[in-house]
Amino acid sequence: MPTVLLTGFEPFGGDATNPSQDIVRALDGRTIAGHRVAGRVLPCVFGKSVRELRRWLRRERPLLVICLGVAAGRGAITPERVAINLDDARMPDNAGEQPVDRPIARGGPAAYFSTLPVKGIVAALARRGLPAAVSHTAGTFVCNHVFYSLMRTLARRRGRAGAVRGGFIHVPAADTAGGSRPGLALAEQIAGIEIAIRTSLRLRRDARHRGGEIA
Repeated sequence: MPTVLLTGFEPFGGDATNPSQDIVRALDGRTIAGHRVAGRVLPCVFGKSVRELRRWLRRERPLLVICLGVAAGRGAITPERVAINLDDARMPDNAGEQPVDRPIARGGPAAYFSTLPVKGIVAALARRGLPAAVSHTAGTFVCNHVFYSLMRTLARRRGRAGAVRGGFIHVPAADTAGGSRPGLALAEQIAGIEIAIRTSLRLRRDARHRGGEIA
């Protein structure tokens, strides 16, 4: 059975939980549109996260890769459109590393675009009443580090074993986190990422919506 590799992150920044980790664990082993989901949790550490991602790429040989991370200040599920070649951390990662103004890949392209149908995903989520929007920045922390490295790895492999599509989706904090941060119930996030997987498997070309907004 063909495989979808779905990754999330361990908790970081003093938080006890990370919804991306919870989503990955909930969907691990499920069959979605005839594809087995392999859910894996990455360390929130520059460098090590990418080494782990590449290990799972080699082991699982997926046809589709979706990496997840949490954006606690957002209130919607936000597929990311572009990854940039920059590490610039406002806080240390879980190993205490805090790179500043450092390229992810010296000599690499300034950016890579997602090969997921980001607007199609947003449209599918909106039809189900889930808050969603296209994002044009994945930040400059470990999420973007993994996103850029994923797209660089897939671009280098393209043509050797068929095109593997991939990209990154940020999810909000779970609403059980409390406080004043925006949030979305974990059950809705799990349902939303399942929709994102189904849509990515169904759409080879992205939908077209002005400005990425879904009316």
